[in-house]
Amino acid sequence: MTDVAVVTGPSRGIGRATALALARRGLSIALLGPPSPRLDEVTDEVRRLDVAALPVPCDVASEEQVARASAEVVAWLGAPRVVVNNAGIVSRGAKVHETAPAAWDEVIAVNLRGPFLISRAFLPAMLKQGRGRLVHVGSISSTLACPGNASYAASKWGLIGLSKSLAEELRGTGLQSVAVLPGSVDTDMLVGSGFPPQMSADEVARLLVYAALDAPDAVTGSAIEMFG
Repeated sequence: MTDVAVVTGPSRGIGRATALALARRGLSIALLGPPSPRLDEVTDEVRRLDVAALPVPCDVASEEQVARASAEVVAWLGAPRVVVNNAGIVSRGAKVHETAPAAWDEVIAVNLRGPFLISRAFLPAMLKQGRGRLVHVGSISSTLACPGNASYAASKWGLIGLSKSLAEELRGTGLQSVAVLPGSVDTDMLVGSGFPPQMSADEVARLLVYAALDAPDAVTGSAIEMFG
């Protein structure tokens, strides 16, 4: 039976590059993200690599949508061997005392609540399978911070805490949890940050695939820095 990978936020940037890289390794790909022409395009790209691609409309911050999406993936493709928590958004420019609570909540909902909900939804099937790996896309902002970026930094610092906690909870189950922390990547999200790109989305995808498929089990709990 073909191994399955779930990638959130697959329509562009790191998510798209990772979905394609995993497809080239022969995995069937579940593509979880908002409906869009870009989601349709990456679905077609994956299928041209002669592997199954299942696009699943999903807002990762919605418990109901994540539950529905995970059930669909397991029913159609099977329990995933790999889950890549990549979906993320950023809100820049406002200092903490200038940040609207709704704007703060939106970033935390996608970047931290989302990986929690996705991991929680797929773990029962993965635990039953007895193997698998959760890979979380952090950021240089998981260890550093800059003015006007507190919500993003807080979400990515929190993601490392989630990943490390999962690693400890999953010891002895055959499952691992790993985080990858890229620096400035040449993607749409970097635009307006003031930082020049230090690496491509494809380079980050190569490390994510290594973490997902090739790294030894002892990598669990790691936060792998990739700063260019």
